[in-house]
Amino acid sequence: MATFSIGDLSRREILRMSAILGVTSLVSTKFAFAQAALQRTPGQILGPFYPMKPFDQNIDLTKVAGRPGRAEGEILNVMGRVLNLKGEPVRNAKIEIWQANAHGRYTHPSDTNPAPLDPNFEGSAVLTTDLEGRYSFKTIKPAAYPVGPNTIRPAHIHFEVYGRQDRLVTQMYFEGDPYNSTDRFLQSAGRTELLITKLLPPPPEFEPESKVVVFDIVLYAG
Repeated sequence: MATFSIGDLSRREILRMSAILGVTSLVSTKFAFAQAALQRTPGQILGPFYPMKPFDQNIDLTKVAGRPGRAEGEILNVMGRVLNLKGEPVRNAKIEIWQANAHGRYTHPSDTNPAPLDPNFEGSAVLTTDLEGRYSFKTIKPAAYPVGPNTIRPAHIHFEVYGRQDRLVTQMYFEGDPYNSTDRFLQSAGRTELLITKLLPPPPEFEPESKVVVFDIVLYAG
């Protein structure tokens, strides 16, 4: 797998992500305190396609080192914070992410989906939150994919989060996906709204056709 660093994003993109996170985090945290307590992010299954290769420290999943192309699909700038139930940031939390490509296929030998692989997308990375509990990465919007003759999983991104005391496996979904309402894993979460995100328009410093996604993750103690 290729290795990237924060240097693969422009300084302007990084600063803009930080600024957006600062504003959204302040708003979400104030709202949370007004509600007296945050809700823990619901857990989800690990899934059968957990990466077999070591996770790279990618912040830009749309490129693979040594390859000139770029991943197919809609560009997403995903960002958020890892918090505990008190609304306090979880510093230096490790976040593993993995997902299917824009055709709905994982870079995993056990994935029998006949959809094509994307040579410019490997679809996994490991991140570390900063002192404010913030994280961010660039990726593409994954596609839904079949898991049986009559079952299709909605588009989602897998997260495995390791705090100082807690571990959480969850998945991030997208508003408006027609398969959300019939997905047994998402529906088993109860508070599905805590896992479903919106695609927001990008600020001027981001790629004009990209989208911003904000996904805060709440652990018990952190």
